[in-house]
Amino acid sequence: MEAPTPVKTVSNSTTAMPHSEPTLFQRITTFLSQWGIETHGISPIAKEGRVDNRLYQMFFVWFSANFNILAFGTGSAGPAFFGLGLRDTLIILVIVDAISCIIPAIFGIFGPKLGTRGMVQARFSWGYDFTGALIPSILNVFSMQGFLILNCIIGGQTLAGVSHHLNATLGIVIIGVISMIVCFFGYKVVHWYESVAWTPNVVAFITILAVGGKHLQPSKIPTPPPPSASTVMSFATFVASSVISWCTMVPDYGVYHNAKASSVRIFVYTYLGFFMASITGHMLGAAFAAASPAVPSWSDGFGNGNNVGGLFAAILLPVGGFGKFLLVLVALSVPAACAPTMYTFGMSFMAIAPIFAKVPRYLFIIVSEAILVPVAIVGATRFYTVLVNILSVIGYWSTVFSGIILTEHFVFRRHKFSNYHTEDWDNAKLLPTGFAAVFAFFGAFGIIVPSMSQTWYIGPIATAGTGDIGIITGFIVAVGLYILLRRIELWILPREKGATKVLNTTRVQDIGLSETDSEGKSRNS
Repeated sequence: MEAPTPVKTVSNSTTAMPHSEPTLFQRITTFLSQWGIETHGISPIAKEGRVDNRLYQMFFVWFSANFNILAFGTGSAGPAFFGLGLRDTLIILVIVDAISCIIPAIFGIFGPKLGTRGMVQARFSWGYDFTGALIPSILNVFSMQGFLILNCIIGGQTLAGVSHHLNATLGIVIIGVISMIVCFFGYKVVHWYESVAWTPNVVAFITILAVGGKHLQPSKIPTPPPPSASTVMSFATFVASSVISWCTMVPDYGVYHNAKASSVRIFVYTYLGFFMASITGHMLGAAFAAASPAVPSWSDGFGNGNNVGGLFAAILLPVGGFGKFLLVLVALSVPAACAPTMYTFGMSFMAIAPIFAKVPRYLFIIVSEAILVPVAIVGATRFYTVLVNILSVIGYWSTVFSGIILTEHFVFRRHKFSNYHTEDWDNAKLLPTGFAAVFAFFGAFGIIVPSMSQTWYIGPIATAGTGDIGIITGFIVAVGLYILLRRIELWILPREKGATKVLNTTRVQDIGLSETDSEGKSRNS
């Protein structure tokens, strides 16, 4: 695969001081870079380094990451965990996927336009003072690890369905190791892998439709009682969380792509990658999960709704060896979701504090692997409980995070990327204080907590019959609070350049002057 143009960065905090003796890590990093392994840290990619015109990669990276058995499992939660009928599940999926895919697609534009990783770009609203930089980066580290656990569980279960000589534990180890290898090589190899990783799943999904389609007739699918409004809302927000939570990592996979590319093109490629993969996987999972009680072999493979890989294996059982071959390919394509997640785990860890930025990315991948395997093995016995809990909790904070980032971009920086001064990415004195973002974030959780509905906690608002509406109420409150607090922050401590200019423009317009007139009067005075 053709390598990107040599990277020019705005700043590089990991560069050794002149004439100093290279450290062990620096020698290893130099050696790895000679073999094409990405060794660049979190400093922004300068405009001269963002020249890759293959925008179609923005489609494939998210299509492959979402077009897999985890999306199948997410859709299957409607009938299996929430007790919804197939018709209700499919209606919810169409509406929720169409709307929620918009948010990560917008975040996809930030990568090429700014050249910043997701957690670095967040500093232009959260600041780089200790508290502001710390919160989203640490939460994203835990979120990425949560995604990895889910993907490895379902990949391991699928691989275990190939033979009685395999079990979920061994499958989890295999999936984790493959993911680590792909991620270790970095950005270029991840993009190459994602461009082909979707093909086995297309064949497998078509095959399960051909083999099991006869059992998907509405007359053969059990019909549960009409769902309550709270159940509908809980499932809808659960699915939305599974999509929106990608927004914290989407910018990481466009930082080398053409900075001059149309924002609309980037948005469309990213949106279609998310939507086409999500809606297909979700609907297939819902259909087969809803039909499984009427097919004994499917029901046994599903294991009381806790073994999605077992269900997939049971559906493919009639095609014998070819079915097992497909099952292996489906399981081995799970790293398409794991590899970018593990990559962002490392980048987010580096963004927590300057000391972590000096640690090479590949070491964080090893740390992630060491945590991932044992936790996934334990969580595999209660898949749906783990799935719903992890995705919902990630959804709460990532939705609030997206509300703050998008409000900063559209309200305070007026959707102008020239209002971001990326050369200030690591200069706390020229970035926001983080006051507005931090207080808006915690203020939003003041409404999220009573709106939650989880197996371990149900808030008073959810108890009243709304279901889990935490991501909806949290997003609304976060946006409202941030607009108010950010204006106060800019008024009192106007230290960053881009947003201050916008606020000054707004003040001038409010008193009936043009920006040019105001600047002229200021110069004359």
